[in-house]
Amino acid sequence: MNPHITPVAMLIASNVFMTFAWYGHLKFKTSPLWIAVFASWGIAFFEYWLAVPANRIGSAVYSAAELKTMQEIITLAVFAIFSVFYLKEPLGWNHLVGFGLIAAGAAFIFQGR
Repeated sequence: MNPHITPVAMLIASNVFMTFAWYGHLKFKTSPLWIAVFASWGIAFFEYWLAVPANRIGSAVYSAAELKTMQEIITLAVFAIFSVFYLKEPLGWNHLVGFGLIAAGAAFIFQGR
């Protein structure tokens, strides 16, 4: 396992699970809320099986702040794709500029490397 690459891949996979856990139920608004909560909880269980080891493995080469920053950028990227392709919600220029500014801020976290 490459401690530089493995955590990134695992965080991407974990964020796919978490995005579905948090937002996937929005396509099923007629389902009772308790079903959405339990389904989301079940999906999130698998997210934790990826995120926790990703952070443990990544801590060998990244600081906690760097791992958190990676996770946030990955979350935005996964969410943007999910929003467009699954929820069929377009992203506007304001979303792209906002995401870009967040990514630019994240770049400062890695300047000390």
